[in-house]
Amino acid sequence: MEVKLYGRLTDIMGNNGLNPEGIENTDQLKKKLLFLYPDLSGIDYAIAVNNQIVRENHPLKKNDVVSLLPPFSGG
Repeated sequence: MEVKLYGRLTDIMGNNGLNPEGIENTDQLKKKLLFLYPDLSGIDYAIAVNNQIVRENHPLKKNDVVSLLPPFSGG
């Protein structure tokens, strides 16, 4: 699985992508990321799996592309 980061999440995590192993769903991914990057605490972000926003716990497969999307505004 590939995890892509955007916006201020790249500042917090210090890179623009991750390849975590042994993660079976989005809840596990969020817990792992919070453990590795405590500064994520209190930051809202959406999760997209293969370009589809997921709002609840979602299973993840080896070849999935997960995007972490911070709030954004347009104009």
